[in-house]
Amino acid sequence: QVQLVESGGGLVQAGGSLRLSCAASGRTFSNYAMGWFRQAPGKEREFVAAISWSGGSTYYTDSVKGRFTISRDNAKNTVYLQMNSLKPEDTAVYYCNAVHTIVVGDVVLKSWGQGTQVTVSS
Repeated sequence: QVQLVESGGGLVQAGGSLRLSCAASGRTFSNYAMGWFRQAPGKEREFVAAISWSGGSTYYTDSVKGRFTISRDNAKNTVYLQMNSLKPEDTAVYYCNAVHTIVVGDVVLKSWGQGTQVTVSS
C-alpha cells in the first residue's frame, strides 16, 4: 500500500510559479504511474497531469499544457508538479494519487491525502 503526502502549495500572484511535491511511503511507489488532481470550491475533482512509472510518458489536461510540468524521482519516492504562469482559475486544493493509466487518471488508491492549497490572486 502507498500513502501520499502533498506539500508546496501557497498564495501566489497571477503569473507566478509554485512547485508541488507528493511524497510517497511504501516500497512499491516506482511501480505506479502517478497523477495530480485538483478540486476548486464547489467543483468536482479534476484530473490535471500524470506520469508513467518510468517517467518516460506524461499527460496534461488542455488547460495546463505548456504551463505545468510533472516529474518524478523514484529514488526519493516523490512526484512533483512545477506550475508556471499561474492563473486565478488554477486556485484549488491539489492532490496526488497513483493511477492505472496516465491518459484516463483512474485512481488506484480509494483514499486521498490532505492535499495542498494553491491560491492564485489576480
